[in-house]
Amino acid sequence: MKSKLSIRNILIIRMSSMGDVIHQWPAITDLARAYPEVAIDWVVEEGFAELPKLHPAVRRVIPIALRRWRKSLLAESTQAQWRHFKTDLRACRYDLILDAQGLIKSAAVAKLTCGPVAGFDRHSIREPLASLAYGRKYAVSKTLHAIERNRQLSAAALGYSLQGDIDYGLSVPQLALDWLPDSPYAVFLTATSRADKEWPEANWIILGQRMLAMGVRPIFPWGGEAERERAQRLAAALPAAIVAPKLSLTAAAALLAQSKIVVGVDTGLVHLAAAVAVPTVAIFCASDPALTGVRASSYAVNLGQRGAAPTVDAVWQAVQAGWQN
Repeated sequence: MKSKLSIRNILIIRMSSMGDVIHQWPAITDLARAYPEVAIDWVVEEGFAELPKLHPAVRRVIPIALRRWRKSLLAESTQAQWRHFKTDLRACRYDLILDAQGLIKSAAVAKLTCGPVAGFDRHSIREPLASLAYGRKYAVSKTLHAIERNRQLSAAALGYSLQGDIDYGLSVPQLALDWLPDSPYAVFLTATSRADKEWPEANWIILGQRMLAMGVRPIFPWGGEAERERAQRLAAALPAAIVAPKLSLTAAAALLAQSKIVVGVDTGLVHLAAAVAVPTVAIFCASDPALTGVRASSYAVNLGQRGAAPTVDAVWQAVQAGWQN
């Protein structure tokens, strides 16, 4: 049994991207179980600020806007917002600041805080120079899935033993989405940040036709304009399919949680689907699911790999298996 520390306030620095933020949740669950009275704050990019709030153990979210600020570093408004951010960051003295991101930019933010800083050692980190900012450094294998790396880092830094399976620990609000159908629906996540991660539109149409034949209506969320246009094209080929309205991340979580199944390419929302414990089938076309694929204690399947996208039949078989869980 490890000897636990005297901890009351902890700051987590995990700013982006969406999938990385989601992969931090199981470590938050572990931490809260080990230290039930602890107050956990979280620094995150403003675009993802809704996500930490879905975990009941998170007390305060401190949004940062590095992505936006770097476009106008010298602007008076940027300087004012930066000063306000630093004031928020230093409003509490922390017993531990844990940089779970392991980048130079996250380490720089960690050094602005009040309290001891911990993170990965130089052999375990994406950007080794970042480890120079940490007073406490821990070795965690790079071959592990991102979720397990986060869990092991937190356990080592805070002196507790890992127990049990992955638990995202979320509290997803039951929002009334008035545009949703009364019939069962599946969410198709077709949009991703890179063209080489996309699954062919013809495959989505075949999969949608099979869903409709089973009485399940496909729903297509979207983010940017190009994604909306793709969703409209696909829905036009599938009578009774629905193009979702523009959604907040909280509304997206509610949509996913209420679906019969989610099928998606390698994107943040497919990880959110696994986190809310809905059956999830993730499609990989240009990346390796071994390190960043969907993981959950519920039904979550990764299909395909870099340069070898799964077939429609393989995805359909996984969907049918998911319905039986």
